[in-house]
Amino acid sequence: MDKAQKSTKTARGTVTCDNTTMHLLKANDFVAESIRKKMAEKNILLINITSSAGSGKTTLLQETARRIGDKVNMKILVGDLETERDADRLRDVGADALQIVTGGICHLEAQMVWQGMEGFSLDGVELLIIENVGNLVCPASFDLGEDYRVTLIATTEGDDKPKKYPRMFLTSELLLVSKIDLLPYLPFSVDNVVADARDINPNLEVLEISSINDQGIDEWCNWLLNKVAEKQEAAKAVANAE
Repeated sequence: MDKAQKSTKTARGTVTCDNTTMHLLKANDFVAESIRKKMAEKNILLINITSSAGSGKTTLLQETARRIGDKVNMKILVGDLETERDADRLRDVGADALQIVTGGICHLEAQMVWQGMEGFSLDGVELLIIENVGNLVCPASFDLGEDYRVTLIATTEGDDKPKKYPRMFLTSELLLVSKIDLLPYLPFSVDNVVADARDINPNLEVLEISSINDQGIDEWCNWLLNKVAEKQEAAKAVANAE
């Protein structure tokens, strides 16, 4: 049987969809903006944490929950292709965490976050953290409605990553150089990675951290608490001006 020929007629209508990738990102941005508005209405600081797989995101969030869990009303959305393992680890230290299982998709999208937010109450929440899927490529293109994007780069990954994956560092506000306790054993230059990252994004803040020996963890937690306070104060200023 001959294969049916595809139509060559031009589609007629108000809008012609000609690039599915661009329209996917536009749809994502629409939902992301809805998330941003919802966070503004509820005065919730939204942080999107990205990195390669195995950089230490979950371990860092465990330490974060231990240190500031009683200082700020915090919830965490965790993205992974399969399993509840990371959310279980966070619940084990008392964090209110919900797993988003992407089923093979290598990044979180705004509609996944929206569905995740519907999975628990946001009443009284001051800080919502998203732990993105471990990947320096795809998550860089998807706005999740966050106030800040924080990217980890582990000393175990090598110091050449910023120039190889520039979009992630361009779209981040804070770089966390993680597993700094392993520096004596690895050919990794913090100076080189910071120079490359700031060559891409001159405004990038940098902290060196280790969840094993606690280096930089207090600074990280203070950064979060300060950002929460800033958002709360900005909301009060707007309310007083109305």
